[in-house]
Amino acid sequence: MNTTQAFNYVSYLWDEQKAAELAGDEVALFIYRSNLLGADLRLTNYAGGNTSVKLLETNPLTGEPVEVMWVKGSGGDIGTLTKKGCANLYVDRLHALKSRYRGLEFEDEMVGLFDHCLFDPKCAAPSIDTPLHGLLPFKHIDHLHPDALIAIAASKDGEAIMHEIWGDQMAWIPWQRPGFDLGLKLEEAVKKNPNLRGIILGGHGLFTWGATSYESYMNTLEVIEQASEYLHQNFGKKRPVFGGAARQSETAENRRKLAADLMPTLRGLASSYRQMIGHFTDDERVLEFVNSNDLPRLARLGTSCPDHFLRTKIRPLVLDPEKLTSADSTAYLGQAFADYRADYTAYYERCKHPNSPAIRDTNPVVLLWPGVGMMTFAKDKQTARVAAEFYTNAINVMKGAEAVSDYVGLPEQEAFDIEYWLLEEAKLQRMPKPKPLSGKIALITGSAGGIGKAIAKKFLSEGAVVVINDNDADRLAGAKDEFQKQYGKDAYAADQLDVTKANTIAATFNTAVLAFGGVDIVVNCAGLSISKPIEEHTEQDWDLLYDVLVKGQFLVTQKGVEIMRKQKLGGDVINIVSKNALVSGPNNAGYGSAKAAQLHLSRLNAAELGKDHIRVNVVNPDAVISDSKIWAGAWAEGRAKAYGITVEELPAYYAKRTLLNEIILPDDIANACLACVNGLLAKSTGNVLNVDGGVAMAFVR
Repeated sequence: MNTTQAFNYVSYLWDEQKAAELAGDEVALFIYRSNLLGADLRLTNYAGGNTSVKLLETNPLTGEPVEVMWVKGSGGDIGTLTKKGCANLYVDRLHALKSRYRGLEFEDEMVGLFDHCLFDPKCAAPSIDTPLHGLLPFKHIDHLHPDALIAIAASKDGEAIMHEIWGDQMAWIPWQRPGFDLGLKLEEAVKKNPNLRGIILGGHGLFTWGATSYESYMNTLEVIEQASEYLHQNFGKKRPVFGGAARQSETAENRRKLAADLMPTLRGLASSYRQMIGHFTDDERVLEFVNSNDLPRLARLGTSCPDHFLRTKIRPLVLDPEKLTSADSTAYLGQAFADYRADYTAYYERCKHPNSPAIRDTNPVVLLWPGVGMMTFAKDKQTARVAAEFYTNAINVMKGAEAVSDYVGLPEQEAFDIEYWLLEEAKLQRMPKPKPLSGKIALITGSAGGIGKAIAKKFLSEGAVVVINDNDADRLAGAKDEFQKQYGKDAYAADQLDVTKANTIAATFNTAVLAFGGVDIVVNCAGLSISKPIEEHTEQDWDLLYDVLVKGQFLVTQKGVEIMRKQKLGGDVINIVSKNALVSGPNNAGYGSAKAAQLHLSRLNAAELGKDHIRVNVVNPDAVISDSKIWAGAWAEGRAKAYGITVEELPAYYAKRTLLNEIILPDDIANACLACVNGLLAKSTGNVLNVDGGVAMAFVR
């Protein structure tokens, strides 16, 4: 085994100092190794593959040392693995299960028996791959799905290629579904050849190992590097990559424009079963594939590795770029989706067993657009993004396999048996129920602080993804950093937006569409306040108030409605107006009248958009001082002057004048917005919800 640290196709990330700090803690070193391997998507995707270590623990009953295997638990991800995500099992008990194994027809019953092998009954649930690690004699084991290895594993001549690269150092096991029997085959392969450095599972992935965490890590990297080098040397040698280019890509700017125009329509079609979130990528690897002569043939073959297939479905939907630019493109897309659903249903009917779970969503997950890129749709952003990553890996696999042999996809029946595996169905049934706003996309103007940020956070907590924006670049940067740390990259998108400028509105909605596929909820929250006596009010003050509050609300709503109509999923518009829309007060002519215009514009929009099932409702706050830019400036001084009090006395003054004697906070407004969109008021539109602590003069009736 080589010990080189110079790699061209994989990332060597081992830090000697970090490893030295973990020395003596085998589990910590195993998790460190796992995280490094999971950090390189060329080695395995999110939640793909698994790693293990066997070590001596103290039997809590006898006090004697006993061999225990720590292994990634079911549904975990090696890139983010912690001790909490590991299963740990007695190795001797796993071997004892051999006497209970009744053959391939009874594979599923073995999973229940894994629980009787647990060292810590409170550890993570063991995965179906547990016996593949437990029955091998090695201390440290890595099971990954590297593109380069799967390219060989999914080749017609894969076994011969394996011997050409590694001679007798590697063994080949033909494709079969993971389970106890496959673990027995791995064990037998090592018994026949104790000098193996790894095993390739046909159509599936790679097993490698070592005596220490570092040796296992290096062995894994070196095997993948050697496979990658072999493929690299053969690209274009046998024939042009993917049969050569059938067309050229659109420019980067045009790709994004075309995708932004079409994705809401695609999202609407893909959401016939449940509301989906989208993801767009025009990665160069994707473009090379979708522009190629071999696209129709290879896309039809589907993916090979089970992890790829489970997240991308039996095959993608390939769009016809010429028909997308024709006059009847809408009819074409409707028919393309109908044909895909019918094809998927026929696949289910051909392959189902008497005890198969009911057919699931028949819509495509992956859509390929020659010249433009790839769009994926799933129940949430992370799942849609990961589906795109997995299909990109599948493209890499097809590219490698076609360079050295012929690509072989997973047989249809095998694919079905994985997709509708009863154990997989049980895993799906254990998943938490969707939150009220799951699958919803919300764009809230002015959401880098104050009420807008509170609304964005409330919607996120209830399952939505959000598009935060502000005209203040510094404030937006701070909010982005906060949202990244608190919610992660898949929860939000961000853009600078000035509601008085139509071009920035269009750009921010394009950001929403490219990030998530469309928009379902628009909250017009951006605002400002100017409080002056009529004689001091300038024309510039007046124009600014009406541009931001009235024109801004109109332009944002107009663009949001355009997207909602493409989706045909209905939607919600919430306008954050004010108690001042209903109450006359001193020094408030410009602001108060603009707020009244916002309120009536909301009524007009509600009357017009009902036919599209787009609800328009109003939330009227009053005196929300916390984290508000409005109250940081002259507005507070103006209102204090109007009431003959000091600025410091304003919060108490506003609270005392309400029927409930309450100070109103941004979260109170956010809760009201949630009530409008969480489904409980699905048949309500044109309403005004006052959140002001009770101001009798502002009662609508």
